[in-house]
Amino acid sequence: MQRFRRLPGMGALAAALGAAAPAGAIVQGGPAPELAPHTVMVVERQGFCSATALAPDVVLTAAHCVAGKEVRVFYRDAANAPAFLAPRAVAVHPGYVKGAEQSRRKSIDLALVRLAEPLPKGFAPAALSEATRPTAGETWTVAGYGLQTEGEPRSGGQFRAAPLPVVEPYGPSSILVWLKSPGRGACTGDSGGPIFAPDGGLGAVTVWAEGTGKSRCGALTQGVLVAPQRAWIDKTLAGWGAR
Repeated sequence: MQRFRRLPGMGALAAALGAAAPAGAIVQGGPAPELAPHTVMVVERQGFCSATALAPDVVLTAAHCVAGKEVRVFYRDAANAPAFLAPRAVAVHPGYVKGAEQSRRKSIDLALVRLAEPLPKGFAPAALSEATRPTAGETWTVAGYGLQTEGEPRSGGQFRAAPLPVVEPYGPSSILVWLKSPGRGACTGDSGGPIFAPDGGLGAVTVWAEGTGKSRCGALTQGVLVAPQRAWIDKTLAGWGAR
């Protein structure tokens, strides 16, 4: 059984968020201005992830990005100035298992973050896809703020996206989706970011990536499907008064 690696952490956070950082996110990805308003960054002292807005004051990300960590949601305002929002509450999926990659246990690596104040009006909540069983060969779009070039921190911090075909390395899954295209895929900082389904809705959340040889990015991207977890998402949002 092939082993997946969690998207690696990133120590040089300041470099990735610096104003001089070149454009880049998703290995071999490109600009996607129509998707950018749905997506923000989740930062902590040792690294960053991506996240998707589900409500003006709620974002969805990977549980491993926020569980047990002090985080802030980062974005740039209309004047391109950096802004940080503190979380008001964090809900980690009850099926999340820390370190599941070592024990090879099933883990629902999702978390919802309620913000202390709403995101600016320029951000738009993403619609949730109803896609429950991706089919091999379908094209899904992985997006985020991660590195364009593995190992180069300053290549991150800008939103990019890449269309990737679905593969089924172990057969179809009711929990996960796998995406693979030579030289393309998620990298450091893309964890927690959106994977959009063919219907245009948020279909999955990026949680893992794998490269070829010694590379850790750009070969295989894995996401947790959103539709099978709608009951938990809807219950949490309703409890927060967000939906």
